[in-house]
Amino acid sequence: MEEKYLNMSRRSPGRREAPAQRRSGHREEPPRRSASVRERDSDWDDWGGEPPRRKKSGGDWAVSALMSFYKVLVVLSIIIVAIYVGSKVLIRAPGQEDLTPPPQTNTPSKGQDVSGGSASAAPPAAPSLEQRELVYNIFLAATDKGGSLSDTMMVMSYDIKNQTVGVISIPRDTLVARKSGNPRLVYGKGGLEQRMADVSDMLGIPIHYYIKVNLKGFISLVDYLEGVDINIPCNMDYDDPYQDLHIHYKKGPAHLNGKQAMEVVRFRKNNDGSGYSDVGRTETQQLVLVALAKKVLSWNSITRVNGFVEIFNESVDTNLTLNDMLYFAKEGINLDPSTAVETATLPGRGDGVYRGYNYCYELDPEGTLDLVNRLVNPYTRPLTLEDLNLAKAEKYH
Repeated sequence: MEEKYLNMSRRSPGRREAPAQRRSGHREEPPRRSASVRERDSDWDDWGGEPPRRKKSGGDWAVSALMSFYKVLVVLSIIIVAIYVGSKVLIRAPGQEDLTPPPQTNTPSKGQDVSGGSASAAPPAAPSLEQRELVYNIFLAATDKGGSLSDTMMVMSYDIKNQTVGVISIPRDTLVARKSGNPRLVYGKGGLEQRMADVSDMLGIPIHYYIKVNLKGFISLVDYLEGVDINIPCNMDYDDPYQDLHIHYKKGPAHLNGKQAMEVVRFRKNNDGSGYSDVGRTETQQLVLVALAKKVLSWNSITRVNGFVEIFNESVDTNLTLNDMLYFAKEGINLDPSTAVETATLPGRGDGVYRGYNYCYELDPEGTLDLVNRLVNPYTRPLTLEDLNLAKAEKYH
């Protein structure tokens, strides 16, 4: 009777026979062995039937939840590691090719006095120049409202291995070795490429990359950073209706949005002629540049920095690729601008006269050489004055 009951229980209407297509070939069904109801439930489930449901205890539920959490944690860990490894593999160090072409054919040779005097005897040849690895020189330029003239010109050198940044500002009216045309750096034909060639030849250094930002792009970048905090060096009271430029600020600490920061970095003098010179303006520009760098790096987040890189890529003209920018962002995330960044303005005098052009800024040879070697020299040996091509004014006011 008990065996008959078990057979009837196994064939209850709620159970399904295994589908014929699940079994390949023809073979005789093995003899059934006697089993308990629990064993036959398990056999039935192997054939596709629904296994009997058991009510889970509280302990089973807790273990299941813990295992689910553990699985999610493992998956997230794998994703994070994959992203990290992928970034290390895919984001490669930029190249160090020199962008600048050979000097103009009408440029005097190095060591020659451009005022018309005879050239001094050629000094003994200096040792060849070899670039250090992972040291990059980047030409920075900000153009005026029309986009034709550079309000700001700097060379930034980033030493990846030593995690240091050197920045030198070059006054707009710097005298360059040209035999024709306006001899002041900011003027003349050739656009940005010629400015880079002039600076490279003048300072004896290669330029690997350039970044040119217009006023609109500068405003967008500062606004993306939610403003910048600087100490305004003097009272500013200037109006230029032609450029629709109106600058009115008090000396002291201030939080500036993009438009305000643009006005401050463009200021040179007040309506009454007081204020500071072109050199003073470059120093203010350096303050703003360092403050912006501190703002970006204070995030200490590669994700947020990458967001800045995207805005940057849309707002400026540069030959840096997205890979290059992400590489610099990744390497610079832990850089401390307070200690690792040094800025300076090339020293000189602004009362030079050359070929009838007044108020040319003649660079001081010794002071310029010192700053170039300390801040932007990418070579394995120090540069000498013979490596530079500094023009000399004919007379002074």
